[in-house]
Amino acid sequence: MIVVAGEALVDLLVHPDGRLAATLGGGPYNTARAIGRLGVPVRFIGGLSSDRFGRELEAGLAADGVSLDLVQRTDLPTTLALAELDDDGVATYRFYAEGTSAPAVLAATLAHGLPPGTLAVHAGTLGLVLEPMATTLEALIAALPADVLLMVDPNCRPSVIPDADAYRARIARVLARADVVKVSVEDVAFLFPGVEPRVGAAQLLARGPAAVLLTDGGRPVTAFIGDHVIEIPVPNVTVVDTIGAGDTFGGAVLALLVHEGRNRTDLADPAVIVRAARFGVRASAIACTRAGANPPTLTDLGGWPAAAG
Repeated sequence: MIVVAGEALVDLLVHPDGRLAATLGGGPYNTARAIGRLGVPVRFIGGLSSDRFGRELEAGLAADGVSLDLVQRTDLPTTLALAELDDDGVATYRFYAEGTSAPAVLAATLAHGLPPGTLAVHAGTLGLVLEPMATTLEALIAALPADVLLMVDPNCRPSVIPDADAYRARIARVLARADVVKVSVEDVAFLFPGVEPRVGAAQLLARGPAAVLLTDGGRPVTAFIGDHVIEIPVPNVTVVDTIGAGDTFGGAVLALLVHEGRNRTDLADPAVIVRAARFGVRASAIACTRAGANPPTLTDLGGWPAAAG
């Protein structure tokens, strides 16, 4: 069982020609669905509204096999993100979060910790920004059992971070417990202003994780594992948009690790991380050929990779 924690929201997409479209989203929400579509048992921790959008978000999780027993429901309106797409399909986000559903994740409902059988946790994006959710999730991470694998995707959104220094300090605390960190070059630029992306990724690795996976759009993914720096090629595809591509990548990486029964100590082996990253690259490439956050199923990917020799 994987537990994904963070926000669920609705993206209002603004296309270059001015067309508007609403789509279900939020980084952790997309990640949970990506894992569910791969057939790995997954639960979602997040706030969902009782409004129409909230019901659609819930239905989307359920349709992909995501368990809803850790969802916190509220009558607050659904959180909205305005996503403006450029001519290359890349989105720039503005968030409308105050007084909405996504931040409404309270510690009291998680007082008993994670369900038995939890092997891994994925957290990030606005889940480590919006309050009270961010404080709730940081405390949950700090109390994780020693055998639970933690993957973190900061997925930094500067426009919604009120105090950059406080946010960077929180990320540093979370990374001290993290096992795998997925970051984009944009994330590194925000976390380490003026620092070259690879240097920043290496600094993240030095804070405790076993591996850091650095993504850079259509360029190779760079894996930092111990003293190893390994590039994983990214296939050329016709990009419709990049919404949910990074979330799909992270979800597929973690799903493969759990599917293959990897534990925290296994992650010191570069071959384990590279194998998972290659699977994540394949999944995210397919997501880029589709509109909105639409991760592939295991069938779309032709099944799990052949067993490692």
